[in-house]
Amino acid sequence: MGILAIIIGAAASFAFGALWYGIFSDSWKQASQVPLDAEGNPQNMRSPVPYVTCAIALILVAGMMRHSFATAGIDTLGKGILSGAGVGLFFVTPWIALFHGYSMHSHKLTLINGGYATIGCAIIGAALTLL
Repeated sequence: MGILAIIIGAAASFAFGALWYGIFSDSWKQASQVPLDAEGNPQNMRSPVPYVTCAIALILVAGMMRHSFATAGIDTLGKGILSGAGVGLFFVTPWIALFHGYSMHSHKLTLINGGYATIGCAIIGAALTLL
């Protein structure tokens, strides 16, 4: 059941990312300064590379969260959501802020990407404790 929970958690976080970045699409494109095509979409939008990279990264995050949760005895939905959000907010988002600071990206981009990391990890935490 462990690998299934990891895959479902990663997939749920991936799906949430599609919604999140759909909502914040214009703000994200402006803040990230990603190169756009003639239609105003990221130039690499049709490439599978970002999506495959994202899927692999989310599986790795979910797998490590599962291990950490098992070690720490995090086994209820409430603990899973809170601990997952903590991973996103206090582990992932500071690293995002660090990278954005050195690459001179805006604080808006940090809030958008950090918000996804926080809620995405909370979703993974929920899936890991429900399954």
